[in-house]
Amino acid sequence: MVLTLENISKIYGDKKVLDNISLTIENADRIGLVGVNGCGKSTLLGIITGSTEYETQPEPNIPRLAVTKGMNIGFLRQNAGLDGSNTIIEEMTSVFSGLLAVEDEMRRLEKEMADAHDDKKRLAEISAEYDRKTVYFEAHDGYMINVRIRTVLNGMGFPPERDDMIVASLSGGEKTRLALCKLLLESPDLLILDEPTNHLDFDTVLWLEDYLTGYKGALLIVSHDRYFLDKLTTSTCEIERGRLKRYKGNYSAFVVQKKADTERLLKEYEAKSEEIAKLQDYVDRNLVRASTSAMAKSRMKKLEAMELPEKPVTNERKARLRFEYDYEPPLDVLSVKAIDVSVGEGADRKTLADNVSFEVRRGDKIGIIGGNGIGKSTLLKIIQQKLPISHGRIEWNSNTRISYFDQENSRLDPESTVMDEIHDRRRTMSDTEVRSLLALVRITGENVFKKVKVLSGGERAGLCFAVMMLERGNVLILDEPTNHLDISSKESLEEALCDYTGTVIFVSHDRYLLNKLAGRIMEMTENGAELFDCGFEGYMNIRRQRMLAEQERLDLEKRERAEKKAAENGAKAFRTKEQRARSANNRRRIKELEAEIERLEKEMASLQADMASPEVCTDYQLMNKKCAEYEEMKKLSMEYSDEWLMLSEEEEQ
Repeated sequence: MVLTLENISKIYGDKKVLDNISLTIENADRIGLVGVNGCGKSTLLGIITGSTEYETQPEPNIPRLAVTKGMNIGFLRQNAGLDGSNTIIEEMTSVFSGLLAVEDEMRRLEKEMADAHDDKKRLAEISAEYDRKTVYFEAHDGYMINVRIRTVLNGMGFPPERDDMIVASLSGGEKTRLALCKLLLESPDLLILDEPTNHLDFDTVLWLEDYLTGYKGALLIVSHDRYFLDKLTTSTCEIERGRLKRYKGNYSAFVVQKKADTERLLKEYEAKSEEIAKLQDYVDRNLVRASTSAMAKSRMKKLEAMELPEKPVTNERKARLRFEYDYEPPLDVLSVKAIDVSVGEGADRKTLADNVSFEVRRGDKIGIIGGNGIGKSTLLKIIQQKLPISHGRIEWNSNTRISYFDQENSRLDPESTVMDEIHDRRRTMSDTEVRSLLALVRITGENVFKKVKVLSGGERAGLCFAVMMLERGNVLILDEPTNHLDISSKESLEEALCDYTGTVIFVSHDRYLLNKLAGRIMEMTENGAELFDCGFEGYMNIRRQRMLAEQERLDLEKRERAEKKAAENGAKAFRTKEQRARSANNRRRIKELEAEIERLEKEMASLQADMASPEVCTDYQLMNKKCAEYEEMKKLSMEYSDEWLMLSEEEEQ
């Protein structure tokens, strides 16, 4: 067990954000923490990490937060602190400062052993200390430090050529990524991630998922990336009305269970409400009658003892989007032939992707993906003729009406009010009709008189969806439509787009949306665009197969180069009978050495496992014996390796 929380509450002003929350996190738990914005997720993370205090309460709700001794907690905040004066590689290496200090001690002891070879007693003391340091260093993967650092930095998009960059010179997003690298290298017993996929491109998110799949500690993840939660979590905790409830399974399983829970609780609430209403009605009608007064008083006592349960939260305030159109376009909607995707003008014009071609048919739902900066958003503007092309052809068929969602919301006037944005587009609508439309996107009350510039990102997105519903386009073009939306709004949008029978072309990093909506995937690269006639999961399978094939090709090329070199070296060497005999002996000895080295490595690994066991650790004499055996094997392995290297170099000459 990593930690336990019991009866944890938190009050801000007159609002109880957390209400007697209890949670136990075990060593191998993979927990997704969800809830609407402002429900208390960040507050709970702050309490767990000690940056936020919880309320003191009397019995029987005495609060308790207990972290198991020896367990450490790592927390990725959105603005995590790094030492800005360090280089990237220095910041990563600082994680292993304790282990590197042990390595320095080992080097010092090696020198002392060399100096003390005539003093057997002193040599034995130094050797014993050296053995202990060596066992500790190897048990903590000391020889793998550089490999671990390189693996994480490469995976998170920091190639070796950036190692010497000063941390202070990085962008905010890069600093967050680097902080995540450092946290992964620290490998805490409980790793808490708050929106970890922010600032990560498509490939980096995939790498992070794979890395965390094999993570040895517990995970607690707050994320709006439902695909990420589905891939990594095995239980889901929801905070609602200040209370926490835990569900088995990932996010998709939680959605099903939550819906069933809500329906059950709603039925119980309605049944209890009906029972109370009947009792109250009986009391009201019979209390003043002499003949029925006693029974009415009896039921009044029963009524006073009854407690109406809290009405479960339903989706009454959930956005209700519906995209409709008035006429069908022809079967072939759009043809794009060999166009360039470029930005800038004149000499500054830069081509992001070239030779882009694809066809769109009526009813298609095409998801566009690709690396950051490849020109996905630019492509959406180009096919609408909002930006020029240098070559190629774009042809829309007749009877197409486009409705466009722009992630910058540039179609909205910042100085205009929400009401005016709708009135300006449809003068004939009454205020009541406008309010009804805006209520569908959860903009109600006095909020309809707000200026666009003061709206939140989610509210601006909702206003854009309201405009799109007015436009009644039979082709929807959307650029990152789920950015700034909470999970409830994302689900409403997904349902609306899945129900929509027209054509949808959309750019998104939201893999849950891609998986649910896209019938075809278009991947953009510098060399053009490739259209996959399958959904997102199918695309991912093809991607994995191609990566395996590419790795096999590289391995084959490597083997062929090695064989060619060996053949060339062999041809050079076979000049005399003595040389041929010596070469044959060398090759035979090399094979013997390889077998011996492999045997020793296995035995050394087995010895390491023995030395880490409680039985050996607590027995000083047995530990010394094991250490001596290990050192003897290590010395022999190094001798074999030196001989192998010498013979191999001789064969290559």
